[in-house]
Amino acid sequence: MTMSDTFLTKSGYEKILKDLAFLKKQQEELKHDLADARESGEAERSIEYQAAQEKSGEIINRIADIEQKLRRAKFLEEQAIPKDTVSLGCTVTIQDEAGQEMSFTLVSADESEPAQGRVSIHAPLAQGLIDKRAGEQVRIDLSAGSRLFKILKIE
Repeated sequence: MTMSDTFLTKSGYEKILKDLAFLKKQQEELKHDLADARESGEAERSIEYQAAQEKSGEIINRIADIEQKLRRAKFLEEQAIPKDTVSLGCTVTIQDEAGQEMSFTLVSADESEPAQGRVSIHAPLAQGLIDKRAGEQVRIDLSAGSRLFKILKIE
């Protein structure tokens, strides 16, 4: 497992496929709008036309990026995820110095949704926990300052 690989859960893969379908639909709509504007003869002077061309280019780049990620995607369910250390794909429960517990799953940046308990493996909190074991205490430098956490459970 290398950090350059794209690791996805099945639900993350399905979400990215939906995003891709939405972008392709937007791309088709923009193609038609641009064609209509060209036929009207006002295309090259129109600010709206130029903005639509720029948006079309952004969508094309985004589609290419997503398709590349999907080609190199590996599914977490198919990988051997160690259960004794904090790693990508595991759910970890930690406790801060005030005794507050929190649980979250470490996921790829593409699947990160902190409000739903899905934290990017690249986040400072996750980086500080990688390769640690249950029972360990770890001090992690966060934007709000350095904080001490105890790892209670790894699933």
